[in-house]
Amino acid sequence: MSRSQRLLDLLQLLRCHKYPVSAEHLSQKLCVSVRTIYRDISTLQSQGAEIEGEAGLGYILKPSFTLPPLMFTKEELEVLLLGANWVAKQANGEFSDISNNAIAKISAVLPRDHSIKHDEDVIRVASIIEVPELTINLSSIRETIEQRYKTTIEYVDGKQNTSSRVIWPILIGLFQHHYVLVAWCETRKAFRNFRLDRISTWSPLAEHYPSSRQALLKKWQQIEGINENGIRY
Repeated sequence: MSRSQRLLDLLQLLRCHKYPVSAEHLSQKLCVSVRTIYRDISTLQSQGAEIEGEAGLGYILKPSFTLPPLMFTKEELEVLLLGANWVAKQANGEFSDISNNAIAKISAVLPRDHSIKHDEDVIRVASIIEVPELTINLSSIRETIEQRYKTTIEYVDGKQNTSSRVIWPILIGLFQHHYVLVAWCETRKAFRNFRLDRISTWSPLAEHYPSSRQALLKKWQQIEGINENGIRY
């Protein structure tokens, strides 16, 4: 691997981490020595890369720093296409148009030798035929999460028992057969998962919940044993 390619790979690794990452971890990923990572970090910083941190504490790439457009490999394009197709076919097709638009935009700027044709796929995503219908508007839920509003819901559990809750919605999880809402429940004084197709009413309140959404999400991930990349450890 050339040094210029290694520097680009190092930037990409840093961009994938939201929290400081150690030089030891970076050296393992790039199969080089820790000393080499220190030199490469110094080189990138001198060239304008907004990398913060120091030896022994870890490094992080500031969110404001943007990398120049990079060429996708064929394998990376296959992953993007597979992911977009999966999202488009899940849970009532809520993101079908958005996913198709994203695929079209990516395809429009790719050289001919990097195009991905549907009939050349070796992996495809199956359609989900039976999906529970939502009685509430998903866009309204997304807006409530973004605005950080407390919300009153009527929830029907698996035994058909209905309860009224005041929740702090923080995240929507997309699964094959349904959406799941992660929220702090004031009634239970704990994080709870709610299937969206079992929420019969959704009434945002005029009150923001006290914690930041990012802080709540981080706390939920710690409780669930989920790392920053969304993988359970």
